[in-house]
Amino acid sequence: MALEYWNMAPVASIIFIFTIATSIYAFNNTQLFGKFMLHPYSLAKGGKLYTFVTSGLIHADWMHLFFNMFTFFFFAFRLEAMIGHWQFAVLYLISLVVSDIPTAIKHKDDYSYSSLGASGAISAVLFSYILFDPLNLILVMFIPMPAILFGVLYLAYCMYMSKNSRDHINHDAHFFGALSGLILTVVLKPGIITHFLNQLTSIWQ
Repeated sequence: MALEYWNMAPVASIIFIFTIATSIYAFNNTQLFGKFMLHPYSLAKGGKLYTFVTSGLIHADWMHLFFNMFTFFFFAFRLEAMIGHWQFAVLYLISLVVSDIPTAIKHKDDYSYSSLGASGAISAVLFSYILFDPLNLILVMFIPMPAILFGVLYLAYCMYMSKNSRDHINHDAHFFGALSGLILTVVLKPGIITHFLNQLTSIWQ
């Protein structure tokens, strides 16, 4: 089974294993945890630019890691098989960085603010997948709904929570990661918009 996933999606397999391993290691290594975390104040001073990438390799706790990797597992492997290996790598890496840029700007004067986790890149994976299969049913709180409906609700939720949240979750990264995934998929996969529209109109055919 593991070999099947490796053959189908080697890039996603490497990211999946490496992110889990790095996150677990960082749970017990506060020095690495602090070094890898995105710190907008330090970025504004010209330091720790590498944390745009490394912050996506660590997670706050086991639950944070589980939910991100759970989502990654169900969508990333299938997406790589559809979009291509190097295309998936480009989408994931660029989205990982791009999704955190608004956060870095927004909190550049807040010394106490830090961010971590792969949520931005995983949002990109999810929304890229939606372009390929918008009618696929996704379970949300045990309620099945078409992927396209979930996508609309997800973006609206992220926009609202970005302005009103006090839960210490980086909703900006989720939102801009999703947008990054959509835009990059259109660039990397010519014809995807036509495919997406054909999928939607197939309901009435």
